[in-house]
Amino acid sequence: MAARNKPSLDTLGDIFRLAVRRFRAAPLAYGHGTTNARDEAAFLVLEALRLPIDRLEPYLELKPTPDERSRLLGLIDARVSLRLPAPYLVGAAYMHGVRFHADRRALIPRSFIGDMLAGGTLPIGDFRRVRRVLDLCTGSGCLAILAALAFPHARIDAVDLSAGALTLAKRNVATHRLGERIALHRGDLFRPFSNRRYDLIISNPPYVDAGGMAKLPPEYRHEPRLALAAGQDGLELVRRILAEAPRHLTKAGSLVCEIGRGQKLLYAAYPHLPFVWLDSEQSKGEVFWIARSDLA
Repeated sequence: MAARNKPSLDTLGDIFRLAVRRFRAAPLAYGHGTTNARDEAAFLVLEALRLPIDRLEPYLELKPTPDERSRLLGLIDARVSLRLPAPYLVGAAYMHGVRFHADRRALIPRSFIGDMLAGGTLPIGDFRRVRRVLDLCTGSGCLAILAALAFPHARIDAVDLSAGALTLAKRNVATHRLGERIALHRGDLFRPFSNRRYDLIISNPPYVDAGGMAKLPPEYRHEPRLALAAGQDGLELVRRILAEAPRHLTKAGSLVCEIGRGQKLLYAAYPHLPFVWLDSEQSKGEVFWIARSDLA
């Protein structure tokens, strides 16, 4: 009798519903592209089968092969038991429909700056006039790639301290066929660039403070600590970026930087700087824009 009452797992819809139930029953943390169990389950099953991730309904009656079913069930088990973020399990993450390779060598692609690049909402009059962009702490290369797509006439330098992250970034750049416009560099912030100047500097640097690092959910602990931890108050790298940016910006250049929850601390440290906060439906007070003229 118990066997007859066991839920069927014949279709993708059956497996999806199982995933939702298990995710809701587990103490999972989200934030790596999804915010809830249903979206996480949909992403996991669709991407694992390399189906379009924006529409689940057309595939609910799809019948996976035995191997596909086994893989999907293994991924669901791993998501619950190992608390691995879904993008690491399937090796991919998306930002505004743009697919990036993802693995544990770099932070999973996500950034409010990416939203602004894709949406064209940065406070720049003519995107076509941006010719040089610098992406600090590039990680997987996602922001450098989105910048190349947003600024069609720009060349982008992208830098990171991690050799592993840069290897992943190289793969992403090659996948998007942007190797002629994006140059990857290994180094500590501005050090590889001497006196080179840029029309725009973008950065999603590490900004998690010591208290935040101590409270990170298991999912986030799978990501490189180097890409998250930023000293006692979370502003360790932001201070350096603000200090060094003026001599790497053109006269009309600007800096865009994501800082998480550090707005109050930033105002306390730099009360004289006229930060402009680029808020959106998803974030408030987490990304600032400032012109070189104000920094200098």
